[in-house]
Amino acid sequence: MPNHYFQFKQFTVQQEKAALKVSTDSCLFGAWIAEEVRSMKYEVRSVGTPLTTHHSPLAILDIGAGTGLLMLMLAQKNNAMIDGIEIDEPSYQQAKENIEASPWKERLQLFQADVKQFSFSKKYDLILSNPPFYEGDLKAGAANRNVAMHDAGLKLDELVGIVAANLTEAGSFAVLLPFTRAEYMIEKAATANLHLQKHVQVKQSVKHGYFRSMLLFAHTTKEPVVEELAIKDADNNYTVDFVNLLKDYYLYL
Repeated sequence: MPNHYFQFKQFTVQQEKAALKVSTDSCLFGAWIAEEVRSMKYEVRSVGTPLTTHHSPLAILDIGAGTGLLMLMLAQKNNAMIDGIEIDEPSYQQAKENIEASPWKERLQLFQADVKQFSFSKKYDLILSNPPFYEGDLKAGAANRNVAMHDAGLKLDELVGIVAANLTEAGSFAVLLPFTRAEYMIEKAATANLHLQKHVQVKQSVKHGYFRSMLLFAHTTKEPVVEELAIKDADNNYTVDFVNLLKDYYLYL
């Protein structure tokens, strides 16, 4: 049975009510995208003012916020206003508790709604999602877990459409998927003028094949950067790459 909470260096994630618990790959994804935003530039032009460039996103959206983990990881690393949307009511309540207990609650806003029917009041510089994983695969018994892990709630083509409608012109979209779903996602995103910028292929260890893909998209076309990252080394210890990403979050790194 998983723990009812996961303690990080600067915040705690309670997870007893949530459909999906904190996982190593979701932590890796949060740490990776938090690091990626440091190199991104966001251009903003207000009426009557010159174009200005910001080196961190002004507004971030997490689609399928779950426990609020990704919102909290991003909040620790930058000063953006971060919104999250979660359809599952118990997960939403859990995320609200986690956000209220965090040092960044004034910058975090959570909506309990179906993103397919929700109208956002602004566009976002960065949208991220850890969406339904096993589209079309065997379904689990619990309805809320099916929504969280399968296509019962949000299909990848629907996600792409929502992102395209709510992303700024200079914005970026980051997504965590099973490795086997990456090519399909890249194709779907391209139809919405979202082009692959970076693909990190993740292994559980150096002895394993790829099992997750961390994908970064933008409206610009470029030759994508493809990288590999293993969580564990041959001796079953965390790799240097993993430690460098998670050391500001995990208690014992």
